[in-house]
Amino acid sequence: MSLAPPTRKPTLAAIARLTGVSAPTVSKVVNGRGDVAEGTRAKVLAALEEAGYESPAHRRNSDGPQTVEVAFDSVTSNYSSALLDGILEGAAEAGAEIVVGISGSSRGPGADLDRKARRMVDEGRAGLIVVTSAFTPSHLAAFRRRRLPVVVVDPLNPPPAGVVSVGATNWSGGRAAAEHLLDLGHERIAYLGGPESAECNQARLHGYLSALMSRGISVEAGYVIHGRFRAESGISGLTALLALEKAPTAIFAGSDAIAVGVLREARHRGIRVPEDLSLVGFDGTALAEDSVPALTSVAQPLQDMGRIALRTLLRQSRGEQLDSHRVELATQLVVRESTAPLS
Repeated sequence: MSLAPPTRKPTLAAIARLTGVSAPTVSKVVNGRGDVAEGTRAKVLAALEEAGYESPAHRRNSDGPQTVEVAFDSVTSNYSSALLDGILEGAAEAGAEIVVGISGSSRGPGADLDRKARRMVDEGRAGLIVVTSAFTPSHLAAFRRRRLPVVVVDPLNPPPAGVVSVGATNWSGGRAAAEHLLDLGHERIAYLGGPESAECNQARLHGYLSALMSRGISVEAGYVIHGRFRAESGISGLTALLALEKAPTAIFAGSDAIAVGVLREARHRGIRVPEDLSLVGFDGTALAEDSVPALTSVAQPLQDMGRIALRTLLRQSRGEQLDSHRVELATQLVVRESTAPLS
């Protein structure tokens, strides 16, 4: 049954009459309020979709360029810069605009995401790209209630069903890093990673473990240390490893930033890389190329990841069906000067 003549836009009152609920309840659903029963919400959303209803904010912005918000945990890292370059390139190609903010993941992902989501609807945003931030399914629910598309890049927590994630082949990248060191004759190989529960960190760790197990090599006690994807974790990690009875001859760092911290601490202690210690990073950022010595690293296609995240979000905002909600791009081991055969 048609809800309204083709030339007229349905009103919230018409939707209320059709679904048998009050107009304030329909308004709550439109604005993504949480105090509506799920069955009622589903019925109202189905009626709104059939009617082709658009919020006033969407109608105000439908003729202009779409605006996408991007939330970083930090914008100062080489990793974030490379991703942002890709997002901006994708936005330029699509004629979209980008607004960048800080998610505040170091203090938790924000005190009032419901208010943020409401504000994004009011301003007619196309959606949100979240980069390496600890947004949980309950946090993301604030955006889903308002039917705001969300794409997460390298999520620290597994995203809920229906939320698109964009990342790289972290498991195979971790395995490639460890296999490279094994092929050079190293067996005492340590892993210095990011947050223990982070999805990307777990995949890199498991790839490393798989490579060692395939050669019949067990991991020494104390050789796996978790921290943050920051240089400080490389400094503290190397300090802890050197205190072990059997120090490693090689380290796989879960990010280039961690690897740079290892290089700094090694230089401070008079340890030569790669003569005394081989080192592999992960990300393939400018840090890897500019380090002394230049860092062997598993390169992620960060700019491509940014472009795909942007394009995918815009497709969702147009209501297009997606082939997959999980996108993984291939990594590549780039051998430079920080690894050498075991002497």
